Amino acid sequence: MLGRGSKLAAVKISAIIVTAIVVVVAVAGVALYILTAPAPTPTPTPTRPKITEIRIGMIEPLTGKYAVFGKEAVDAARLIIEIINEELGGVKSLGGAKLVLVGVEDAGESPEVTAMAAERLIATHRPHIIVGAYISRLTAAAAEVTERERVIFAFDALVDWLTERGWRYVIRLAPKASAHGATAARFALSLAKERGVEAKKVVVLHEDSVFGTYVATGAIRELAANRIPYESVSYPYTIEDFGPIISRLREIKPDIIISVPYFHDGVLFAKAYRASGLKVKLIAGAGGCGYIDPGSIEAVGEAVEYFTNTLSYDPSRATEWNKKVVEKYVSRYGKPPSEAAGIIFYTLFFIYEGLEKASEMFPDDPLNPDNLMKVFMSLDLTDENSISAQLYPTGRIKLAPNGDNIYAGTAVLQVIGGKARVVWPKPEPGVVPVCPMP
Repeated sequence: MLGRGSKLAAVKISAIIVTAIVVVVAVAGVALYILTAPAPTPTPTPTRPKITEIRIGMIEPLTGKYAVFGKEAVDAARLIIEIINEELGGVKSLGGAKLVLVGVEDAGESPEVTAMAAERLIATHRPHIIVGAYISRLTAAAAEVTERERVIFAFDALVDWLTERGWRYVIRLAPKASAHGATAARFALSLAKERGVEAKKVVVLHEDSVFGTYVATGAIRELAANRIPYESVSYPYTIEDFGPIISRLREIKPDIIISVPYFHDGVLFAKAYRASGLKVKLIAGAGGCGYIDPGSIEAVGEAVEYFTNTLSYDPSRATEWNKKVVEKYVSRYGKPPSEAAGIIFYTLFFIYEGLEKASEMFPDDPLNPDNLMKVFMSLDLTDENSISAQLYPTGRIKLAPNGDNIYAGTAVLQVIGGKARVVWPKPEPGVVPVCPMP
């Protein structure tokens, strides 16, 4: 028989053995669970939605008195979008996403029609960006809609107050209306002084819409700053008879007329001036095409010979991209680009360059309108780093907080030999501005 000490030792040994068995079984069970349990489902990594297109909408006057501008703008847009998609490969930073002109709406001739066009365009296509609507009062009507719907609106209209309303989703690269007036006056006075032509009295002749008034204001300020006597003569933008205006000009006997026309009234005035036998030393148009666009020259002929006009675009700039785009436009449409086309050229390339940067700044949501506006505001573009700057009169684009280009500027063209030629700030090769008018 075992003694008491031997019994206790045996019990301890048994306990150790049991414990060891339990541990072995537990470890084996855990191992078996690990081997047979299903693998845990990995947490999915969020994927960014693939962007295949950037939707561009347009609202332009396609019928009525201003259709000549709207049609040219649409033609220019189709050309530039084609260049971006086919020659540049779309927006490379967004995987080659293409710009798509999803809808072109007629702005008509009234703000009510334009507002309905904006509503229809957004409801049907929800564009990321809309471009338009050339006529300032129509542009304002569309902007009320785009602002409410948080759609970015790139203006090709010029009236100053369009960017003074506090709208958050607007950009405008073209020079303001008042800048056109100031440029026309500055150019006319400079050329007259250079040629020894006296400018004892100047008439600022303008249509009475908000556009004509703003342009005229810019001219008047420039004349006043130079202490040049002037008179302001206005007329309804719907004018059909310039007889009374010609009579008023006979009474004033100005040396220079700074004229602010659209298209319809510009054609009428040029014909009336030609028929009247009046003689002034220079007729300097202001406000973005007027007498020097191809449509006016075709409609009026010799009546606009030696007229000048400011332009928001310089077709003679000798940059690589400007020469390329002008050549393509002339080849396709059989005429040189004017105001409406030029604004679209640099506006759409500016949008394209912003889109390229958007994925870098906001990779998770590059097309959000607030993000895109921040991108556009961040751009500082020059001839050296930008296609749009190469197409711009001053060669530089940088937006102010209100959406206007800080470095805005205009060119001046003169009809010489039936063709509009750039004469200021740098005449195109072989061109000498004419003053006084023969």
